[in-house]
Amino acid sequence: MTSRSILGLMYTMQGLRALGEDPAPVLARYGLDLDRLDPAARIDRSLELRIHAEVAEHLRDPLAGLKTGRFFGFAGYGPLAMLLLTCADVRDAFRIGVHYQRLTYLYSTLSFEEGATQSALCLTPLPLPRRAFRFRVDGEMAGTYKLMMDIQASIGAALQPLRVDMPYPRPPEAQKYEAHFGCPVRWGEAQGRFWLRNEHLSVRFPSHDPAAHALYRGLCEQALVDQQKELDTLAAKVLLHLELLDERMPGAERVARFFGLAERSLRRRLAEEGTSFRALVADARYRKARHLLRHTALSVETIAERLGYAEPAAFIHAFQRWSGRSPQRYRASPADE
Repeated sequence: MTSRSILGLMYTMQGLRALGEDPAPVLARYGLDLDRLDPAARIDRSLELRIHAEVAEHLRDPLAGLKTGRFFGFAGYGPLAMLLLTCADVRDAFRIGVHYQRLTYLYSTLSFEEGATQSALCLTPLPLPRRAFRFRVDGEMAGTYKLMMDIQASIGAALQPLRVDMPYPRPPEAQKYEAHFGCPVRWGEAQGRFWLRNEHLSVRFPSHDPAAHALYRGLCEQALVDQQKELDTLAAKVLLHLELLDERMPGAERVARFFGLAERSLRRRLAEEGTSFRALVADARYRKARHLLRHTALSVETIAERLGYAEPAAFIHAFQRWSGRSPQRYRASPADE
């Protein structure tokens, strides 16, 4: 699994708290206190996304994700922020943003598609449970829009989108999105997209500085090199997906569909990475079992059923094989063991 700056989690959770939501109980279950987080720290991507998914289940305001976008500080992007500001023009900035997207707070995949008269900055979201999906999509779209508006304010160029596409069905609060983005919004699309006129792409940046740009590009390249040491694999993505599903474990065919693959291709690629779908299911079950034993009062029988075991005895045997202890002994042991 990869890690990244904890600032993204901090911005989102601080924003939720300012909006009257209470992410503290979920954070506490993972031993985190929002007021004591170190901004220089890093967090495992799977843990961060699991926290987002759990928080999403308790939100009162369906627009909470959209509203958190304004809490993302431009300076929090570090050298990437300065690299963007020293670009030659808008088109260059979009291409740079796509190339260095691993240095952002996105879980979606960022791309830039140029058309004859209009072009789009696109976000392809990660498949997640329904409420977590909307929360993350809204937050990432709003955060990206905030970044665009911050750059617009810095360079004095128009980056206001003509239209925004959202990758889920039209919600009852649709008009609020048009007010937020300041343009029409189209629903039920395959990706999130910000559409802009092509003439805006050639607007020169008054802050363009080739020497400073080269300096910041070197810093961003080094940050990417550091991240390559923990590069995501398909196995990591499948494991994360399995961990997030609050239901009986899905079969390989269903998981393959989530990632746009045939089942045979999924199994082949996992084998090439030195693992198997069966091993990942076992790993996900073990991780979820530990969480449920530590942080809930559910009975062992209920946990076994939730993890897809036909009999509690099969779950108990598997957990003993994984941890060397029975579920009851694990639950009774100190949390730091």
